[in-house]
Amino acid sequence: MAPRTPSRPVGTVTRGTTNPNRLRRMDRWIAAFHGAALRRAADPVAVDLGYGGAPWTAVELLLRLRTVAPHARVVGIEIDPARVAGAAPYERPGLSFRHGGFEVPLAGADPVLIRAANVLRQYDEEQVAAVWARLCARLAPGGLLVEGTCDEIGRRHVWVALGPEGPRTVTFAARLGSLAQPSDLAERLPKALIHRNVPGEPVHAFLRDFDRAWAAAAPYASYGARQRWIRAVRDLTADWPVLDGTSRWRQGEVTVRWEALAPRGN
Repeated sequence: MAPRTPSRPVGTVTRGTTNPNRLRRMDRWIAAFHGAALRRAADPVAVDLGYGGAPWTAVELLLRLRTVAPHARVVGIEIDPARVAGAAPYERPGLSFRHGGFEVPLAGADPVLIRAANVLRQYDEEQVAAVWARLCARLAPGGLLVEGTCDEIGRRHVWVALGPEGPRTVTFAARLGSLAQPSDLAERLPKALIHRNVPGEPVHAFLRDFDRAWAAAAPYASYGARQRWIRAVRDLTADWPVLDGTSRWRQGEVTVRWEALAPRGN
């Protein structure tokens, strides 16, 4: 049963910055890894939480999910009522917009997917666990929360995937032609990790090892950045629990088990 919806939305207004195709890397990953769950669901509802000042990301999420789950529907949720009103002209069958926040006000429905991109960066690190728990409690059985951060045009992106039980994986994704070294992704770590990129923390060690593997793979650069990335990730698998394979690495991605990167003492 869904928890009682608070009388006022939970959360604070974000900057609202958004651009078309900003979240394409995250959407592509969601479609690949969560498409089957969406297809199996009797009511495959996905939430674009905090879509920002324009509804592009919600519109694009619907289009991308329907390539793998034709009956998927998307609800864009924003805490700023003016943004909800501005998005209304973009509503269509399968796409709607609603005023709300972390309480995820969906009457009679539990989402199979909640995507929260560039939402938690303005919060304190100490607040993240409670927000994660609140959002995960709203998921349908088999549901997924994807929370992360990207740059303004979606070239660099890092996200955490969580199930009802909590965090599962961390994915790093980049437009490889714009990447000097893997640790360039550090500036896009989600709030739970960005302040932990310091010596002694697992995420710092991971990015250090990734840079070393990238440097060792320099001879592969003559075949292109993609081949260099693939070789570097393959070397990482000797010491880190990488969960995906070459087909995802070719997309400029790598997914690692959350427990390997979780902050010390958490």
